[in-house]
Parts: sequence; C-alpha cells; structure tokens
Amino acid sequence: MSETTNMPMDTSCHPLRIFLVEDSLDIQELMIENLAMIPGVVMAGVSESEDDALKKLNTQPCDILIVDIQLKKGNGINLLRQIAERKTPDPLKIICSNNATEVFRRVGRQYGVNHFFDKTSEFPQLFELVKNLSSANFACHSRA
Repeated sequence: MSETTNMPMDTSCHPLRIFLVEDSLDIQELMIENLAMIPGVVMAGVSESEDDALKKLNTQPCDILIVDIQLKKGNGINLLRQIAERKTPDPLKIICSNNATEVFRRVGRQYGVNHFFDKTSEFPQLFELVKNLSSANFACHSRA
C-alpha cells in the first residue's frame, strides 16, 4: 500500500541511490535484479541487519531506503526510529515486509515511512514506484 509520493531527495541530479535492508538472500537477489533493470537506479548498499545497516547508512548516502521489518539481527522499525532521530536529510523510506498489519503501517508512518508494500503480493507496485521516481529524476538530468 502506497502512502505518499513526495520524495525528500537532495536536489542535485544523479542516479537514484537505493539502500536495501533485507535478511533473506533470495529476496535480496530478487529485488537487486529487478531494481538493476530500472534505468537511472544504482544500489548504494545492502545490509542484512539493523546495526550493519545503520553503520553503512552513516557513510553511504541514499535517496531511497527499502527496509524489511523482521531481520535476523535487530528489526526495521528500530532502524527507522534511529534514522528519524538523526540530524541528516532523510531518504525516501519504504517498508517492504510480509508483516503488513495496520499496526506496522502506523508505526512506520510515525518514523517517516512514505510507502508500505506487502512482500507477499506487492513487488510489482514497489518496482513501479521506483521506476516512476527514476523517470522523474531522469527529467532532472534532462533539464541540467
């Protein structure tokens, strides 16, 4: 389920940098393969745990953060809370999880999540959103 489409990216034109936090290697592979097919998108990083993701995000800027809620070490909600407390520009935050309850959606919105997708059925919508955002970002390159 998509919430808003506003994207708090920096205003300079560059490929959309996506950081993925997902502990399932199969899901990671699937998402990376599909995201790689979208023109104007690059992977800024991948992490399997809350702590590792936070460390990497402190040094690797991204425009879009895609987070699973349930991780083998830590969880996506704690990661989102810690990111919300930082004094740095926030990426567009997306939760992609099979924990698609209203409680998680509400908590996600509290920490600035812009979109929430159910991992079991909404991958096409997630990739379509990224494609649309990349197209809008490409228009930025065309004007430059």
